Amino acid sequence: MAGTPPDGGGDRPWESYHTAYTNAKAGMEGVDKEKVQKQVAEHKILELEASRDLSKIWLHTDMDAFYATVEILENPSLKGKPLAVGSMSMIATASYEARKFGVRAAMPGFIGCKLCPELVFVRPNFERYTYYSELTRKVFQRYDPNFVATSLDEAYLNITKVCFDRGITGEEVATELRGAIHQETGLTCSAGVAPNRMIAKVCSDINKPNGQFILPNDQEAVTTFVSTLPIRKIGGIGKVTEQMLRQVLGISTCQEMLQKASFLCALFSESSADFFISVGLGLGGTETPEQRLRKSISCERTFRATDDCSMLFEKLDSLADNLADDMQKECLKGRTLTLKLKTAAFEVRTRAVTTQNYINSKEDILIYARKLLKAELPLSLRLMGLRMSQLRDEKDDSSTQTQKTLDRFFRTPDNSNVIGANSPSIGNTTGGDNYCTNVMTKVDYLEHDSMDDQALFLHEKNLFVPEGRSSDNYNNDAASSNPLMCDGVGGKELDDDSSSSKGTHTVKFDGQLTSSNATTSSSKPDQLFWINGYICSICGFELPPGFEEERQEHSDFHLAEMLQQEEAVDSTGPLSKERLAERPCSSTPTPKKKLKSSKEGKHIPIDAFFHKVNKNL
Repeated sequence: MAGTPPDGGGDRPWESYHTAYTNAKAGMEGVDKEKVQKQVAEHKILELEASRDLSKIWLHTDMDAFYATVEILENPSLKGKPLAVGSMSMIATASYEARKFGVRAAMPGFIGCKLCPELVFVRPNFERYTYYSELTRKVFQRYDPNFVATSLDEAYLNITKVCFDRGITGEEVATELRGAIHQETGLTCSAGVAPNRMIAKVCSDINKPNGQFILPNDQEAVTTFVSTLPIRKIGGIGKVTEQMLRQVLGISTCQEMLQKASFLCALFSESSADFFISVGLGLGGTETPEQRLRKSISCERTFRATDDCSMLFEKLDSLADNLADDMQKECLKGRTLTLKLKTAAFEVRTRAVTTQNYINSKEDILIYARKLLKAELPLSLRLMGLRMSQLRDEKDDSSTQTQKTLDRFFRTPDNSNVIGANSPSIGNTTGGDNYCTNVMTKVDYLEHDSMDDQALFLHEKNLFVPEGRSSDNYNNDAASSNPLMCDGVGGKELDDDSSSSKGTHTVKFDGQLTSSNATTSSSKPDQLFWINGYICSICGFELPPGFEEERQEHSDFHLAEMLQQEEAVDSTGPLSKERLAERPCSSTPTPKKKLKSSKEGKHIPIDAFFHKVNKNL
């Protein structure tokens, strides 16, 4: 009968499927998928075992209760007392005396006080910790110039060459290194030596504090060591993964990873299954990892919940200072700044903005961070953080400018002076009184990024002064009379007395970039609006609603881009001839130019500052 399930399936054929090895393909009901998957797992185990490398000697060093020990070293009166570095909100680390009561890092301070009423709190001093960390790293340099520091108090060292050159064992190197660190800093550390980095880290935690553990470079010794090792001891297996493996698959030790490898291969991705099987075999990295440019850099602080705006901005100022300092130390600049907030109700919010230029100074970071925070207030917060991503090396000159700005279109291809750059002034000879106005030079254009947002149009009293108005009065009404100063968000309707004047071509922005006489152009721009309130619909640039001035500049960029496209498409037509001004062909000084008369219009059209493109287009 059609639709009848196979024998043994009954009315619910899916109940006959094995959960981990199900294959619902028609015609494969008789295939023993469990057997097939076991063969796949066995093949994977053999393949990974063949990659085992026992020729390297790795040492992992871990400072003992680093922050707490540094504070005790600076203040000996704290010795022997249960000490916590942090605050009532969060504990960064605890001394071994405090750990006996259950106090640990990443624990709220008020819980620590309940566990240990005599707990002494000390505020963190990261400048001090960094100083002692640098001292330890100078010692590491003696044994491995390419050591890998994973934090202020941990590092991996490849001591293979040292052992070979000096004819000593890994145990002797570990003893010597620990003694050198104590001599240089007065601090103690623990060390672990093993054939790879993963096992070396586990070994450094066995004889803490101020001890060491050596695992020989022998396959049997390694497999025996990991056979009873709890999976939680392995870096990369956290609480969630541990509970999942333990409760679902019954895996609690590394050896059980191998025993249930077929399940791991069936249930997890290939990369995850490879990692779990490697853990069961005791395999880890043996080559020094390549130095890669980090993807982000961040800092955050937890504090008592408050809605005091002045206090929140003070904390933001401190975060910006720390972030800028960290970025400058690593010679990094970034574009995307993310503000992380945790409310008093433990709700986590993140707000991000992508800047036009790569930045790393405190002042630049604060400009954007303040606007992001201001947009969220009023709000009661208990945590605040700043993260910079889209990083580049500060030495990379090409990273200083990422998006073209309007001034880029005023420069000639051969970097010759822009129109008027060689002229010291523009004189008015049509009126009665002569007056001169300053002209933007090439240097001014190149330094536009350091100018105010609308400095391109309002640079002192320059190019856009209409005839018949004094230069002193122009600044007061320039923003309302200049047709190019449009609202980058919604597009204001601006007053333009010369919009119907002959020979004048004004451009307004009403949600779409258009030109009054450009409707015949074959290249019409896309409509500009902000997706989700912060993403430019044309290029994907991100600017939240609070960044009005930056949005103004961004819309100007698309406006200039549109005009340049029109110029290229219709360069030989009557429109282009009317709108575009010839640029000087030689590098000789340009004679003074006259302002247009009132008959021709009050404004100098923007097209006058664009260079001519190839007339043969």
